Amino acid sequence: MENNLEVKNLVCGYSQFKLDQLSFSIKKGDFAGIIGPNGSGKTTLIKGIRGEVNVEKGSILLDGKDLRMMSIKEKSTKMAVVTQQTDDCDLSVLDFVLLGRLPYRRPFQFFESDEDLKIANKYIKLTGIERLRDKSISQLSGGERQLASIAKALTQEPTLLLLDEPTSQLDICHQVQILDLVRQLNQDMQLTVLMIIHDLNLASEYCDHLLMMNHGQIFIQGTPEEVIQYQAIEEVYQTCVVTRENPVSGKPTVFLVSQNKLTRKK
Repeated sequence: MENNLEVKNLVCGYSQFKLDQLSFSIKKGDFAGIIGPNGSGKTTLIKGIRGEVNVEKGSILLDGKDLRMMSIKEKSTKMAVVTQQTDDCDLSVLDFVLLGRLPYRRPFQFFESDEDLKIANKYIKLTGIERLRDKSISQLSGGERQLASIAKALTQEPTLLLLDEPTSQLDICHQVQILDLVRQLNQDMQLTVLMIIHDLNLASEYCDHLLMMNHGQIFIQGTPEEVIQYQAIEEVYQTCVVTRENPVSGKPTVFLVSQNKLTRKK
């Protein structure tokens, strides 16, 4: 299967911190996760892909084309982003979701077309927020806002969906709801997903491929079974853990071990 996203020898970042020669590829239709401790370079990587930080060396190819050669409009029709939280605004859910159609506006087109409305309503329905269609974004809960943000991203009809810690502010019920939806979209639409996520167990459960980062580099990458191992986690996170197989899904699961228990054991 062809690659949707290919990063080659990437060097980018800031004067105090840079990603160092990162290389990886994500096949079309994969669900990939970026994990690693705070300050390891996860967000810098996403910003590099989005074009928010200067790429000093290397290349980022989306569907075989260098992102630096794409116009903002072209990038917006191929790549969509969902961040950690959606700011308060007085737009209705429908109007908010319709913002995802802006890259498709023709010159001097000031109003959405029937096609725009059709696509926006399609994804409002798909994300299960039809009942919220006329509500203001400012009236929604955190989980509802994330669903609206996903619907807006999908109206861009991208080939790549970037998620920046989409479940970090949510309770476990909404975390599972959001990730179940993203997984369904990934499978049903062959949508490629690249997600930053802190929870190692959620990363293991939902992702096909994981990149574990540390100090601006990829420490290890592969399947959850290859990456979620106690040796790698202890070295990168400097925390004692135990890993076991989830008895239902078969995916590796991480169990923390408190310092108190370790001290007693000694």
